[in-house]
Amino acid sequence: MRILIFLILIALISPGAMAQKIYKTDLKSEADYIAWETKYKSEADVWVFLTENKTEAKKRSGIWYFTDKRAQADYKIYFTGFKAEADWLIYYTENKTEAGYTYREEDEGY
Repeated sequence: MRILIFLILIALISPGAMAQKIYKTDLKSEADYIAWETKYKSEADVWVFLTENKTEAKKRSGIWYFTDKRAQADYKIYFTGFKAEADWLIYYTENKTEAGYTYREEDEGY
């Protein structure tokens, strides 16, 4: 039991566990999530601040780092042209302090 607790703590504390690196895929079938970009903050599920520094990207923070390497990504996202298809409605913000997720009960995976 102690070993299990120790392994869980290490996973939670390690830097890789906190990262939110995103890979933009052109194939809907390989995506973890499908996203649609909205112009309105009020209808978004995720308010995203894009960073060029991958150490700033934290899990469930809305601060995203786009990587060109699929294997380094925490999530693979396909951007659709249809709002009804999307798992996430995304609004891009220029202010890091506005970044975040709007949670619903069924959205534990965000």
